[in-house]
Amino acid sequence: MQCGWPLLGPLQWIRYVNKQVKVTVGKDEEHRGWLLTVDPVSASLVLVDFREDGGTSVLVVMGHAVEEVQVLQEADEETADRLRTSFLPPRTCSLDPEELRKRRGGIRSWLEKNQVPVEEEGDELRVAGVLTIRAPYRPEDCYSSNQIILDRIQKLIQNVIKLQTDHPEPHPETEPEPDRAPTSSSWTTPRD
Repeated sequence: MQCGWPLLGPLQWIRYVNKQVKVTVGKDEEHRGWLLTVDPVSASLVLVDFREDGGTSVLVVMGHAVEEVQVLQEADEETADRLRTSFLPPRTCSLDPEELRKRRGGIRSWLEKNQVPVEEEGDELRVAGVLTIRAPYRPEDCYSSNQIILDRIQKLIQNVIKLQTDHPEPHPETEPEPDRAPTSSSWTTPRD
């Protein structure tokens, strides 16, 4: 990639996420690391480096200073998972497996009614290929580098929780209409 990083925009930036990159800043300065995300407003890059001692270092490179971004390698599955989970709080869940299964099913059903693409990957729900919902499936258990989708899904889940609190036993005649769903094009993600 040549000059003009801030002008590329999110659809191009996403192609660099979860890849090891070399970022040139100025004439003599360069940084290397795994690109975790790009700020959509400032075009700033968040680079993560996994240290030998098991720690993680994070560097934010301001978007306006970027001269060039070069992909060095793709993340393997283990590295991609490590990037996804590096900044998550430790998982603590006191619900029994049956209750978690019911919650996961309820959230999945609700998202499908709202025409949001969702699939189960083990105990997690994967939404539109860009967001993960982990147990116990609350708004704060959603993780994504796409802030717009994250906000939308968290609001949908908050509505599910509110309805479950207001109507603990769902009845077919009182089942609420789904929230207004975004168009399917809103949920497509760019492919390489």
